[in-house]
Order: sequence, then structure tokens, then C-alpha cells
Amino acid sequence: MGYFIIRIVLVSGDYKSYYVFLGCAYFSGAEVLFRMTDGGIAYEASKYLVILFMLMGMFFKGVNGKGYPYFIYLILLVPSILVASTTLSFFANFRTNIAFVLSGPVCLGIAALFCYDRKITNRQLLNVIMYLALPCITMTTYLFLYNPSIKDTLSGTASNAASSGGFGPNQVSTALGLGMFAIAVRLFMKSPSLFLRILNIALLGAMTFRAIVTFSRGGVFAAVIVVGAFLWSLFYRSPGRLKNQIVVSFILLCITVIVTWTVSSYQTQGLIDKRYANENAQGIKKEDITTGRLQLFKEEIEGFLGSPFLGIGASRVKDIRVVRDNKSLPSHNEIGRLLSEHGILGIIIIMILIVKPLGFRTANNRNYFFYAFLCFWFATINHSGMRIAAPALLYAFALLNVVPERVFLSSLKK
Repeated sequence: MGYFIIRIVLVSGDYKSYYVFLGCAYFSGAEVLFRMTDGGIAYEASKYLVILFMLMGMFFKGVNGKGYPYFIYLILLVPSILVASTTLSFFANFRTNIAFVLSGPVCLGIAALFCYDRKITNRQLLNVIMYLALPCITMTTYLFLYNPSIKDTLSGTASNAASSGGFGPNQVSTALGLGMFAIAVRLFMKSPSLFLRILNIALLGAMTFRAIVTFSRGGVFAAVIVVGAFLWSLFYRSPGRLKNQIVVSFILLCITVIVTWTVSSYQTQGLIDKRYANENAQGIKKEDITTGRLQLFKEEIEGFLGSPFLGIGASRVKDIRVVRDNKSLPSHNEIGRLLSEHGILGIIIIMILIVKPLGFRTANNRNYFFYAFLCFWFATINHSGMRIAAPALLYAFALLNVVPERVFLSSLKK
């Protein structure tokens, strides 16, 4: 933290923005590792650090006026706090409940404000993605040390905390999915030598294995979608001579995935196959493929229909479940939470979040990772909400203006 703060303050020119991105990427990648090891300053420390770095960037570099919809987005979050002051139960901790559900959306809004149309080169963006990957490599190593034998911790086809470093499998799977995407980018775009290619394949296989054996499918599915979006963009925009290299790397990727799945199936004694086939340990098909998320989403829609104008208030969805069922079940779907807790304002928020980046893309189409970043945000918020900073940060990265090296250097001279 001290290193990045010093670099942001002391470095000159547009490189301030670059170090803001590096700091945010590093702490977003490390967030779940800090949580599972109790190594962070606070549970939500990484989100607050992303906000801090982005605000420092705004102080030194300002913001683009065309990003004003994200300022409106931040303002639209406020009424839910006022509503919550009257709807939350007497025993609910107002400050911690509000911070839990709004720290992610606020992080997204501030990051998007700073990143909107901010210039960055393709080489710099690849380095930023590497800073996302490095903590994920650390977490993968920690998981192998924490739980070297998967067979000893098998307990059925439900999400497995023991194989997830003793922490929530959903968040661990999401963080590993982020690492899988980052390493896949390195494999296809930053592996000029045979050694680097083998190293990245080994890292990708290790991360994929640990993500699969968490028995949490969300992060794995998100990784597949995001890597698919990235490869589609890369292949579509690459010249003919590079397409052959992409095809070769893709074949290696497919072989790695097949081998990793085979090892995972063997280590879990076939239970992982049943998990992804939506079966229990006895091979009986489960009725709900969403493991209860659909019911939670239906309850959130009922909250929206009951209070369609200003919603039921921030964190009220979780509060209702605590009072009714004595279970602390937070929302797993950010779309449903926005609708229930913000009402019509939630619809406006969703429209801003979807329409604005697509409009930006029409005039700035040099970012290879635009669709991958947006896919990671959308896939993650639909199975894990915004519990970690990564979906907020990658959404903001989709708004970066990737420019050629010479354009960036000429802007430094001005």
C-alpha cells in the first residue's frame, strides 16, 4: 500500500494513472487471499484501497466530463440509504450493513469515473492484467499447501470450504476464475518463448484445478465466458499470420483443460462430474440448478413489486431473511438487489451500467479486453453479487482508451 501511494504521488505525467491501475489491480487480485488468511487491514480493505487510489488519481489527473452518467449513478445510490434508515430492523447494525452492500457499487462508480476515456497503451494494460494474476498465483500456492489432498476433504457435491482454503468457495472460485483469465491472456499475448508458454500452461492448469475442486461453479463458468470473449476479440482483430499462432495456443489451452478436468475427476472420485451435471452424491438430479439463488432472486423481485419507487432500502433484503429465518443470507445477484433495494432508481442504474460502456465502445474500439472485462463483471454480479472489488474494477477497465505507444508518448510531451 505504501509503495503504490508513494509511486502515485511521486511519478510524473500520465504514469500516475498507470500506477493507480497497477495498485488497484494488485489489491483486487489479493482481496480474497487477504480474507482467507486474515491478512488484510479490514474485511473490505481492498475495496477501500481501490477507492483511495482512484480518488488520488482524480486529485492529480481530474476526470473526463463525458463520464458524468457515473456521477449520476453514485447520486442514485443515496436514496436507498435514507430508506434503510427507516426500514432496517432495530437489531441491525446500520453502518456495517450499508457498507456491506454499497461498498462494491460505490467502488465501481468511482473507478468508472476515473477510468472513463483514460489513455493507456496495450503494453501497460497487459502489465495491469499481470498485477491481477500475481496474487492469484500466491493464492493457488496457498491452497495447495492448505489442502494438498482433495480426497481427504470430500463431503458430497456441495461447495467445499476445506478445499477452498477454509474460506467461502464462491469467492475463492471467483478469484481463481479471475486468475485463469489473466494467465490465459499471458499465454496468448505474452509468451514469446517456449519456457514462458510451458510456465503459463502449468499455472493455468494449477489454477483451473483448484477452482474446479472448490465445487463452486460460478467462478469456473465466469472464467470460461471471459476467456471465450477475449479469444473471440483477439482472433477477430488479429492479422492472418497471428491467427495461426492463436490456433496453436488454443489447442494447448484445450489440452490443458481436458487434462485438468480428468485429474479433478479422479481426485474427487467422480463427484465433480456429478456436481456439474447438477446431481447429488448418489447421482440423483437436483431440481434447482442455481442452488437456491433463484429463490433468493424471486424474493428480491417481490421486494421490488412491493416498493417499486424507492425500493425497500439498502441491505433490507438480507435484514428480512435474518428476522424471518434467522439466517444471514445476503443477495447473490446484484441485479435483483438493485431492483429490490433501489426500486425504479435501480432500473436507471442498470441502464447506465449497460448502455454507457456500449456507447463508449462505438468510438473507442482498440481495447482487446473490452468484452472480456464486461463479461467478467456481468457474470460475477449474477452469481456472487459485488462482494469483491474485481468486478467493479474490471468494469471500469472496460472504459479505458487504449492508444498506440506513440500517441501516449506524445501526450506526455504536451
